[in-house]
Amino acid sequence: MEFRIMGALEVRDDAEDRTPTAPKHRDLLAMFVLNARRPLTVGRLRALLWPREDGERSDSLVRGYIGQLRRLIGKDVITTVSGTYTLAIDEDQLDVERFRRLVARGSREDLREALALWRGPVLEDVDPDAERWAETGPLREELQELRLLALERRIGYELDAGLHREVLAELRRLIAQHPLWQGFRGQYMLALYRSGRRVDALNAYSALRDELDDGHAIEPDADLQLLYHRMLHDDVSLHVSAGPPVLLPRDVADFTDRRDLVDRVIGDLVVVHGPAGVGKSALAVHAAWRHRERFPEGILYADLRETTTPAAVLEDFLRWLGCPAQAVPTTLERRERLLRTYAANRRLLMLLDNATDEGQVRPLLTSCPTVVTSRSTLGGLTGATHVPVGVLGDDDACDLITRLAGPLRAAPDATARLVRLCGGLPIALRVAGSQLATRPAWTVDHLVGLLEDEHGRLDRLRVGDQAVRGVLRLGYDGLPEPARRTLRWLGALSAPDFADWAAAVFGDHAEALVEAGLLETHVIDVAGQVRYRLHALTRLFAREQLNADTAQEALSNLAAVATARVLASRFTLVSGESVSSPAATTDIRHSMEWLHAERVFLVYLVDDLHEAGLWEESWRLAHLLTPFLERQRFLHDWRRICETGLEAARRAGSARGVALSLRDQGDLHRAEQRWDLAHDRLRLALSAFLREGAVRDVARTRHRLGRVYLEQGRLDEAERNLVKCLAVAENAKDTAETICALGSVAHRAGRLAEAAKRLADAASRLAGLGDRHQHADALLELTAVRLAQGLVPDARQAAQQARGIAVRLGDRLLDADGLLMLARVNLAEGAASRARDLAEEALKIFDGVGDDRGRGEALDVLHRL
Repeated sequence: MEFRIMGALEVRDDAEDRTPTAPKHRDLLAMFVLNARRPLTVGRLRALLWPREDGERSDSLVRGYIGQLRRLIGKDVITTVSGTYTLAIDEDQLDVERFRRLVARGSREDLREALALWRGPVLEDVDPDAERWAETGPLREELQELRLLALERRIGYELDAGLHREVLAELRRLIAQHPLWQGFRGQYMLALYRSGRRVDALNAYSALRDELDDGHAIEPDADLQLLYHRMLHDDVSLHVSAGPPVLLPRDVADFTDRRDLVDRVIGDLVVVHGPAGVGKSALAVHAAWRHRERFPEGILYADLRETTTPAAVLEDFLRWLGCPAQAVPTTLERRERLLRTYAANRRLLMLLDNATDEGQVRPLLTSCPTVVTSRSTLGGLTGATHVPVGVLGDDDACDLITRLAGPLRAAPDATARLVRLCGGLPIALRVAGSQLATRPAWTVDHLVGLLEDEHGRLDRLRVGDQAVRGVLRLGYDGLPEPARRTLRWLGALSAPDFADWAAAVFGDHAEALVEAGLLETHVIDVAGQVRYRLHALTRLFAREQLNADTAQEALSNLAAVATARVLASRFTLVSGESVSSPAATTDIRHSMEWLHAERVFLVYLVDDLHEAGLWEESWRLAHLLTPFLERQRFLHDWRRICETGLEAARRAGSARGVALSLRDQGDLHRAEQRWDLAHDRLRLALSAFLREGAVRDVARTRHRLGRVYLEQGRLDEAERNLVKCLAVAENAKDTAETICALGSVAHRAGRLAEAAKRLADAASRLAGLGDRHQHADALLELTAVRLAQGLVPDARQAAQQARGIAVRLGDRLLDADGLLMLARVNLAEGAASRARDLAEEALKIFDGVGDDRGRGEALDVLHRL
């Protein structure tokens, strides 16, 4: 059902006319429509229907009129709530609201539809003099203004389409009806001018000026004065009927739909920023084309990489907006002011592409919406909305390749490999897709084979004038030399990301590289450090600029700092190594968090050092990382650095390094429960230490052998080795650890009293040394012994103490061991439900870290419940 009040009052339901004919019914409906969706009391309706009669009409009479009106237009249209009546219609049912919305949208079709709704002044048949109701007069004025605005905009579209002769008659009528509406006068002048009637156009302006000067003593507005000035000087651009300037480059036909970004690009001032080649310009241009209808008066575009001076861009924009060449000011400041004047109150969009810094952008800012693309965040542009752009996700990247190459030639597996080799970088993907599109004989597999060679990848990623290397070179050449050197050195790293301390070793120019779009701020890690990420193709470019000697020097400096930081962490207490560096532990406030944050980076660094020929540094770092990887069960990483460390020690010719690396491999095989391999590696390490006369290392290796014999069930050999270790222990830590191991042997042998005594002694010693991890391990073993002795309260006390240590350390695996031991204690106490909860919580942790040993023990407890 449609309600019309522009003109005579009408109600239509499809083709059926339901307009009331009785005068009071029409008055009542008019009141409801003027107050659509607002509740009205009976008293209010009575006052509106009979404004000059004070209470002489009854409420029942009003209710009767409402009932009769409901029967005509539908009983559900007028609702009753709490004694009030409401016309319950939506915006599309009322012509006034549709009219407002269509004019606001402002496209050519919207304006035509809006003007078709106009049938005359509001309620011209019900309130012809606009005196009966207070709402009528203001509403008429508002809609008349909107109608004139819609007419002006619709005629503007027709002038843009070259229909200047066709609109002359209509414009004459409008000027006669609205002589002071200067928009119509300007359009009339332009239509005359384009029709070859320049003198008539100038006379039309003079007539308005005389009329204003005679009656109002004012000049025509600034836009009309400028139009007259341009006609007076016969500005040739006025002859062109090309419509408002739309200077945008061509939209990318195969643009990958970044729905989450496209609608965020258009705003008051938006900075679209990101690394080189991620498609910032394509995104901004696509968004501008998509929202073209919102800017009927034009879209201005400038590539600031090509036109770097703001003065030149200002002149270009002013000319496109209609300023004659001779009227363009000579100074930058005056051009800025004039552009702001031209842009004021116009529905324009400005796109400033490839900005380098804020200084290029500020002089070009006006009141109109502006989009800026830059590799920098342009943080100095206060009030700007920032839209970061990164590489494409796998699905979008594969979709782009498929669009470019065609679905039949892009098998999913091959396309996924191609996306990985391009790193999801849109410029690289477009180059690869264009190569496939222009070389019909090539398959995706063939191109993947070409790109797998890192040394030639950037050479291959080139087609026509598009080249990934060129995009990267542009940012690199714009950097000062110290920042270039930092980028070259960062190219020597293979880790997926790195922290700010590593960047500082290479010159501390990371933020300059971020601003240049050659480095990305990745995350704040668990240790509170800023982490940066270098795209794989940027890394290849950086390595091209780096010679081997310089790379070795840079990595050597980094290795020294990394080694000192690992040594300075509190976790070195676990390994028993002395801290030779004077660095205070406060440099790394939470050593476990720091090692967790740096684990991947340090593992990659071991490989990088080996690759650069820094073998001594490689095996040393690998050895220092072993206790952390062992404690946290990062077996894959541990296996990787063990192999690299052993190879590096052999290349370095370090007998001690080889022996330590063999012992680390023995520890790895112990953690993997591969007892025979562990035994073999530890025997080799022991022989090497004996040849070197390294008494302390011999004892420590025997200690490990004793642990292996214990797990193999060779208790006598285990005890013999551990007793030898105890006899030659040189410090309190080695003594405490050996006593703890002898307690485990006694436990396994069934000598529970001896086991409890040794383990309690070891726990006390380790607590005194501040070695909380080993202290917790001893308490957990003691818990098992107390359970075997039937001393359940003592077992609970030890288990709770061990878990408390784990929680304070933030060690998830140790916490899982504590939970599992508490589950066993609760099982012994008969609290099966609590035991199940604890065991299931432990199982989740073991599953999360991939610890098969712990998982098996947790399942064993659950099976017993």
